[in-house]
Amino acid sequence: MNKEFFQALDDLEKEQRIPKESMIESIEAGLVSAYKKEYGFASQISVRLNEEKMTYKVYAHKLVVDEVEDEESQISLEDAQDIDKKYKIGDVVIEDITPKDFSRIAAQTAKQVILQRINDYKKELVLNEMSERTGEILSAIVRRKEGNTVYVEITGTQMEGVMMQQDQVPTETYNVNDVIKVYVKKIRDGMHGAQVVVSRSSAGFVRRLFELEVPEIKAGLVKINSIVREAGFRTKLAVSSEDPNVDAVGSCIGNKGVRVNAVVAELGGEKIDVIEYCDDPIEYIARALSPAQVLMVSINEEEKNAKVIVPDEKLSLAIGRSGQNARLAAKLTGWKIDVKPYSTLKVDEQEVQGE
Repeated sequence: MNKEFFQALDDLEKEQRIPKESMIESIEAGLVSAYKKEYGFASQISVRLNEEKMTYKVYAHKLVVDEVEDEESQISLEDAQDIDKKYKIGDVVIEDITPKDFSRIAAQTAKQVILQRINDYKKELVLNEMSERTGEILSAIVRRKEGNTVYVEITGTQMEGVMMQQDQVPTETYNVNDVIKVYVKKIRDGMHGAQVVVSRSSAGFVRRLFELEVPEIKAGLVKINSIVREAGFRTKLAVSSEDPNVDAVGSCIGNKGVRVNAVVAELGGEKIDVIEYCDDPIEYIARALSPAQVLMVSINEEEKNAKVIVPDEKLSLAIGRSGQNARLAAKLTGWKIDVKPYSTLKVDEQEVQGE
């Protein structure tokens, strides 16, 4: 240990933001392990670095006992009092056991500990930064694929992001070295430490894209009340504004559709329905079934069921492929929706008249 060594710790604190005291504690712990490994010492020991004297010391901690059963961890009262008359049974004697030939091992250990601590601390800093960026969209590079899981590197960091199958869009293909945008869902503990869980299929991904694309949302003039998505196929979002001079839907669509088209482009052509939120459930349900035309909505508020009548020729549009449009409308509004063609209403009316 010399002046340059401690100066290096000062430089690390300034440049890497690694606290010097934390680094010294890590080095001392590393030297304890190295000493025990080198000399086969199993009892309680400690290592202390002295910056003023530019030295290190290894100390053994021995318990004062009447009869010694373990020479490494115990010392007799007679031997303890030879060191200092004040020692009594139950005290701990701290003895300097610094070996003369330990300097090379100490230097190697200190170097390894410093490098590992720098690496660990950088990861901690990035993880803390990622935790603060949960819910944001970041650029990433696809690094590898293992089974159905895609691993990416968050651009500008060395942090790995994991995109599981449910967070991938079924209509997209991810190839190694592709640069993609990802949504930071959360930080989770994995087998190899903390992982950043990212997604492209989350409804939050689309929400954030609109927040970035529409200044009125960022300014708080337009609010996204609800958003639902079947990734790769269709997204529905309900928006509103408390300012009567602000067109919430128009703000999201943009002049000639420029804003919504930018989002659609990022989503690879996914269909997006932007509707105006409404407190009236009948009107809200009708709007939610966009782009289909709705003729009538009747609701059962207790069961939260809605029966919707649409023109016969618009039935397939209202229901959507595999029921997708109606399913998303139900999720968006929180109501169970049963879509029926107008012809069934006429049949029902005729049956009532016949009775």
